[in-house]
Amino acid sequence: MDDGKPTGPKAKWWSRPTPGHTTTSAPESAAAAVDAPVEDARPADTPARPEPVAPGQSITPESVTPGQSITPEPVTPAQSITPEPVAQGPAAPAPAPAAHASAAAPAPAVKPLHEPDDYSTPPYGGPGPWAPAPPVQRPVPTPAHGTPVPAPYAGTNGADMPAGPAPVPTPGPVPAPAFTPPPQPPQSTPWLQYDPWGGYRQPLTQPGRPLGSDGGRGKDRRGSLLVGALLLALVAGGIGGGIGAYIERNGGLTTVELPQAAKNSGGRAPDSVAGIAASALPSVVTLHVSGTTESGTGTGFVLDNEGHILTNNHVVAPAGSSGDITVTFSGGETASAEIVGKDSGYDLAVVKVKGVSGLKPLPLGNSDNVQVGDPVVAIGAPFDLSNTVTSGIISAKDRPITAGGEKGDGSDISYVDALQTDAPINPGNSGGPLVDTDAHVIGINSAIRAADSGSTTEGGQAGSIGLGFAIPINQGKRVAEELINTGKATHPVIGVTLDMKYTGDGAKVGAKGAGGKPAVTPGGPGAKAGIKPGDIITEVDGQRVHSGEELIVKIRAHRPGDRLDLGLTRSGKDLSMTLTLGSATGT
Repeated sequence: MDDGKPTGPKAKWWSRPTPGHTTTSAPESAAAAVDAPVEDARPADTPARPEPVAPGQSITPESVTPGQSITPEPVTPAQSITPEPVAQGPAAPAPAPAAHASAAAPAPAVKPLHEPDDYSTPPYGGPGPWAPAPPVQRPVPTPAHGTPVPAPYAGTNGADMPAGPAPVPTPGPVPAPAFTPPPQPPQSTPWLQYDPWGGYRQPLTQPGRPLGSDGGRGKDRRGSLLVGALLLALVAGGIGGGIGAYIERNGGLTTVELPQAAKNSGGRAPDSVAGIAASALPSVVTLHVSGTTESGTGTGFVLDNEGHILTNNHVVAPAGSSGDITVTFSGGETASAEIVGKDSGYDLAVVKVKGVSGLKPLPLGNSDNVQVGDPVVAIGAPFDLSNTVTSGIISAKDRPITAGGEKGDGSDISYVDALQTDAPINPGNSGGPLVDTDAHVIGINSAIRAADSGSTTEGGQAGSIGLGFAIPINQGKRVAEELINTGKATHPVIGVTLDMKYTGDGAKVGAKGAGGKPAVTPGGPGAKAGIKPGDIITEVDGQRVHSGEELIVKIRAHRPGDRLDLGLTRSGKDLSMTLTLGSATGT
């Protein structure tokens, strides 16, 4: 068993202990060398002050006297120190000449390398109170697989010094340090790794996640950027779509304002169509008639403040004796009406509304003053379109027209010496007023000429072709007064029966009357004037007559009691006579 002395190569006493080992005492060779007397100018109990070692000076064990301490000068970062290699084999014996010299003769005085240290500062004296504790190895956390580890930091001692492998701690007692020093870095040589002014160089680390690992934050960041980009695209698309829709709807981002005339007072000349319509419309009404078998729509106009309204007979005919008639005024007010009187021969009727105030009668004109070409305005409700206004002129006067005849017995045929106009008149205009430029009534719109059915009442469904006919207001006024006053109208007559089948020019008196009665009524106006059966009447008041219907129209254009000048032909001779019209009650 060994006595505790090392058997292997002996470390030099000035070398720094390796980590995990305590500092050994002076080597035996050094102890042997202490036996040699050494002269010194200082007292024997005063240790020799070693000479300081100059920077860059190489120190070998042979040049160090026993007991001498060596304090290396601090090394700057730029300074390079090359240590002597440490012998790994057996320690070399001291040179023989030096041993012989100490035995034979006193050795010459050797100047110590260092001045004496009165304070025993290491490494020349004993350990001082500030000497650092032996370094310990601190475990370094092992980074996750694949995590890059930065290179060790190059400290201040030994610039650009390569780092060796981490030292392996040796079990042994370790004094408790006053503070925890950093682990000892791996070094290739003991001397170069000694740095009393700095600690062990550890790799720089960052708190939190290891370097090189984003811990999922990169993925989250990419996801957030993607969502943000998507939202931005949606918002931009919505704004762009809204702007595009606005531009398409409005034609651009700027508002287009077109020049426009200023608003005027709305006044029109009284004789213009607008002025005439504005004056006449409040007096025009629309009639809705319904009966047990049929219904219809027509027009009428107010005659007086008592509520009498004039219209056509064929407008109110569907109501019969128990039907309903509703009157709608131009302002939209409605009221019920009842029939006052009607006459099929003149195709006129009067109805009356009750409980209505503020009525505006339409002024009546004089149809005898009308001239062909005079402007006129027709107002009505064609196809139930109330307050419709059309305009035209008087196309002709004294047009003998017949309308009706649906019953077959001739009792419903009307004979009218009408005013012809090109103002559009359609079904629904019947009974409406035809007014002049003074907004006075000169006719009652009653019939139209259809292209496919000949002359017919306006109650038919044919449309206007510019051939409209109106009952002259002079005739309408007389009949309306009789209907309001007596409920019936009278017809002027001459007291003869006409041959309606005669095709020659003029109206021919028949050979026999209806029911076997004589053709010329005894004691009648014709008999008194000298008219005989077979005579042909060719003129009435100087106007030619071409048919029996025309003669009837000419006669009914007058009042009973009027005197007429007639021209006739009898047995080829032309005759003239005067007669006074008689009266007959109408139906």
